[in-house]
Amino acid sequence: MTRPSAALIDLRALRHNARVMRSMHGGRQIAVLKSNAYGHGAVACARALGGTSDGFGVAFLEEARQLRAAGIEGPLLVLEGAFDARELVEAVAGGIALVVHHEDQLRMIERTPLPRVPASFWLKIDSGMHRAGFAPDAAAAAYRRLQATGQAHSITLMTHFARADEPDCPATREQLAVFEAATQGLTGPRSLCNSAGILAWPAARRDWGRPGIALYGADPLGSSASPLAPVMTLRSHVFSQRLLQPGEALGYGGAFRATEPTRVGLVALGYADGYPRAAATGTPVAVDGQRTRLIGRVSMDMLTVDLTPLPHAGIGSPVELWGPTIPVNEVASRAGTIAYELLCNVKRVPLQYLD
Repeated sequence: MTRPSAALIDLRALRHNARVMRSMHGGRQIAVLKSNAYGHGAVACARALGGTSDGFGVAFLEEARQLRAAGIEGPLLVLEGAFDARELVEAVAGGIALVVHHEDQLRMIERTPLPRVPASFWLKIDSGMHRAGFAPDAAAAAYRRLQATGQAHSITLMTHFARADEPDCPATREQLAVFEAATQGLTGPRSLCNSAGILAWPAARRDWGRPGIALYGADPLGSSASPLAPVMTLRSHVFSQRLLQPGEALGYGGAFRATEPTRVGLVALGYADGYPRAAATGTPVAVDGQRTRLIGRVSMDMLTVDLTPLPHAGIGSPVELWGPTIPVNEVASRAGTIAYELLCNVKRVPLQYLD
């Protein structure tokens, strides 16, 4: 018998979420597949989304190469842009669009003869996140310089929101105003909205949406009435059990001590598989489809759950660590992190696709 741990990837849910994002945003859609599609498998997700997205976004060129090598022919956008002239030439030759977000990248385009094919660039403006992008008062000059190279077939104007997942915070409204002022009079498509922007800021929706985490069913707003469906179910089985007596401690550091007779299930999954070690006693899990709790510290390969309230559960019972019953956002909150990190950290367990 093989180890029972796996991450089930529901491609039907992925397509559903893509349709929800497209319906809400309108226009065209870049499905963000960086970090191996947030741990879900970039190639499989790209194939599944071919009919519902207009292109795919990746972090750096190597991620784009992997998609091209797998036969993904649709438009690709490299969000970090080119790191050197060799990457610039390769991307343009392969029909891969590049974000241009700092002076060295712009100068590289000005100095490098490019293949005579339609080259697409996305010019990033720093409207307030202060991480990457041209300053608002430099945006028009950067745009004109990019045009003047004669090598830009199209220029899309973009920015990125820092606090779109906080609907009551004025920061996004301020960023939107800065972007509009900085790009006034400049022609070309616009792209402002990440997942949270699409969900919470209708005024920011433009030509291109860039959904990421929402595609995978983790609502960045944490809404309990989210229209999104979870795509990944991280699961395993109980493969051993024991009874703790009152006063007995469990696991590393004796972090859990029984106050009453406690039936413990040992689950074949740990932090080496991507489950957060910081998840403490009380973090929800589901056994046989019923909610119970994690108890004790998460180990590298195993974790322990409370079977006391589930008299029929035992060896062989299926365990959901997150998925339809246990929202990944809930686990992330209990572990002091975000769903993005949990999903991206899934490793070692096989990905099993449902289509």
